Amino acid sequence: MMTQQEKQNIQNRLSRVEGQIAGIKRMIGEDRYCVDVLTQVSAVLSALRRVEDDILYQHLHTCVAHAMRSGEKGDQKEKVDEIIDLLNKFRNHG
Repeated sequence: MMTQQEKQNIQNRLSRVEGQIAGIKRMIGEDRYCVDVLTQVSAVLSALRRVEDDILYQHLHTCVAHAMRSGEKGDQKEKVDEIIDLLNKFRNHG
């Protein structure tokens, strides 16, 4: 489980992303220069990747670490397989 501070940090990042997306919507409505819009889209994608990284970090240090310490071979295999599948998804969508 994430601590309250870790949750708040992620929620703050997502709030900033929401603001960035609202800004992009305004830019589109104002017919802003395409390159400027694309620059902002890139910033949003980067911010979402940081959120993704933070959540993955927490998952590895909590859920996966707990499974490794538990000694439960089935749970350990499940967590490792889950991470491998997730990394493959990241690689195919990144």
